[in-house]
Amino acid sequence: PTYAQPKTAIPAGVRAGKVNEDIPSSTSKAKALIAQFEANDAAGTDFSIAIANAQGRIVAGHDPRHAREPASTLKTLTVLAAASTLDMGGTLDTQVYLNQPRGGTATLVLKGNGDMLLGSFHSDASHINGHAGLGTLAQQTAGALRERGITSVKLHYDDSLFGSQRYPSNIATNNPQNRYYTGISSMAVDGGRQWGSGSRPADPDTFDDYPQLSTQPAGDAARVFAQRLREQGITVQGDVQEGTVPAGLSPITHVSSAPLSQVMAFLLRHSDNTLAEEFGRLTALKKGDDNSPQGAVSAVTSTLSALGIDTDGLTMADCCGLSPGSTVSVATLAAVQARNLRPDGAAAAAEGLSVPGLVGTALNRLADPQAAGLLRVKTGSLDSVTSMAGNVSRTNSSVLAFAVIVNNPQDYEKTRTAIDTFVSGLAGL
Repeated sequence: PTYAQPKTAIPAGVRAGKVNEDIPSSTSKAKALIAQFEANDAAGTDFSIAIANAQGRIVAGHDPRHAREPASTLKTLTVLAAASTLDMGGTLDTQVYLNQPRGGTATLVLKGNGDMLLGSFHSDASHINGHAGLGTLAQQTAGALRERGITSVKLHYDDSLFGSQRYPSNIATNNPQNRYYTGISSMAVDGGRQWGSGSRPADPDTFDDYPQLSTQPAGDAARVFAQRLREQGITVQGDVQEGTVPAGLSPITHVSSAPLSQVMAFLLRHSDNTLAEEFGRLTALKKGDDNSPQGAVSAVTSTLSALGIDTDGLTMADCCGLSPGSTVSVATLAAVQARNLRPDGAAAAAEGLSVPGLVGTALNRLADPQAAGLLRVKTGSLDSVTSMAGNVSRTNSSVLAFAVIVNNPQDYEKTRTAIDTFVSGLAGL
């Protein structure tokens, strides 16, 4: 793929061919890399490091089984569980139903099935965010209504997919001004982001700002749909109201999200907390677990256990890492990344990871150009946490997995830089 504005353009190299997992890591070099990190006083003493081979065996580490607060690296657990459970080639459809009682006013019901990246206007197949557009849905709906001789309708919206519990406990603690999480909904426009005048990014898939999020994203989406219907010449009577689809009806039209694998990549590269919670909840619904934040956590942890991931010391306050109270060991995070190195049906959990120097939350975190393209990572940041987990293509044709968590660093920015240096050094082990 090509990128319109890469930070640095690096010519493509020679394709390496198949990975040789039998090349051992140099334990002495790995320990030296960890010792270099330990010598940096900025991190303090409250940190853990794990370096693991392709099979997940830790070859070097510092306090690797001590559970610490992970911040957004916790998302790697959620996406592995989701990718191992859901059809990642599937889509989330936003549907329109027509209820036409005899002698009564025709009523449309807009039903969401989890697409929180709807576009306000026409569907845009070239992007993930806005792949399905409410303008296109309105155009299709207006055509179906005119075929039936209908020009005036009431509009309801069905937001029942995720029940009544939309917020993990205590997530508000780390969600000032509602900028980092909004309750999961059956539908939303642009994840509920409320861009100010002139601040909307030109590319809906690429941005690094955190605008305030809507607290009623499904209702907002329904009101956008109502406006698009009016622009198509359909009269929408009164205010949009919440409701449910009457039994026995079939949709008259729909639009489909990007494949779930692409939505997961968007989640990882933007560290989108709401989408992480949604993937946890979709996993719970698929497994028949409770339709609640607690049910999502249960679904993720049980799936990881079934995959053979050691979850000793794991506590998930949510599925995204934003709520206070989550703890996980770097041994578990590294085991997840070792699993990501396997070419199986859960590949989406690895494909969306950020590439330092190129894309995602690690865009500006490539410490050594010699490691460009060799790192796939997930970052984590809270006021007192900086972390990173991922996998590495080693320059000797083998691979490894790693994780770093620092809690309560003495100097936050210097610690981030030390992590970046450490991670780039892994490619040469």
